[in-house]
Amino acid sequence: MEYTVQKLAHLAGVSTRTLRYYDEIGILKPARINSSGYRIYGQEEVNRLQQILFYRELGVSLDRIKTIVTAPSFDGVAALREHREKLLEKKEQLELLIANVEKTISVTEGRIQMSNKERFEGFKKKMIEENEKQYGKEIRKKYGNDTVNRSNAKVMNMTQEQHDGVTALAEQVTVTLAEAFKTGDPAGDLAQKAADLHKQWLCYFWNEYSKEAHAGLAQMYVDDERFTAYYDKEQPGTAEFLRDAINIYTGSKK
Repeated sequence: MEYTVQKLAHLAGVSTRTLRYYDEIGILKPARINSSGYRIYGQEEVNRLQQILFYRELGVSLDRIKTIVTAPSFDGVAALREHREKLLEKKEQLELLIANVEKTISVTEGRIQMSNKERFEGFKKKMIEENEKQYGKEIRKKYGNDTVNRSNAKVMNMTQEQHDGVTALAEQVTVTLAEAFKTGDPAGDLAQKAADLHKQWLCYFWNEYSKEAHAGLAQMYVDDERFTAYYDKEQPGTAEFLRDAINIYTGSKK
């Protein structure tokens, strides 16, 4: 079956403008242009649009989607399986949050009691899910699935006291790093204090600490534009400064 822009837009629940834009950027070209100049889409394009919309739902950028779906090695069936797993994870997270809200309502109404651990199960799950969505692929490639899975399990087993502690420590890292950056000296006392606080923060998530892994993570802060943007949002150059401070702290400075 073939579709015009209008029919495909109606079928997929997107605008015709979206389809035309996808054509312009080369992510979804029509199968052909008919004699009247209309874009015509076939089943292959319908399948690709479905993939694109799945990736969009998962928060993947259009540039990244284009790279994925236009790659010669792209496997549509494997991609669907991946989408299914991601959606199941999302479903699990939502069900956990819904159950958490329902329990909290019951607690508020005095019908049941709820432990502090139960109160934060959903939020910890959400934090893990968001980290996986943003950085999971890179982190798993760098440290391996087993290391990341054990780290996630450690987060899920955090007590409320530990959760409060790591939250306060993260703020302390941010404040100390900002002050250290002003000195311009990654080897200075303040910068080395920031590196040590960063290590303490990591140990809430890592099962085992190593200087090599710490230095490797610091380098990724510089290499990955998403991390760099996070650290540089207030003071450009902070990611590199932290990397240099951690290299000195771990003895990795070349």
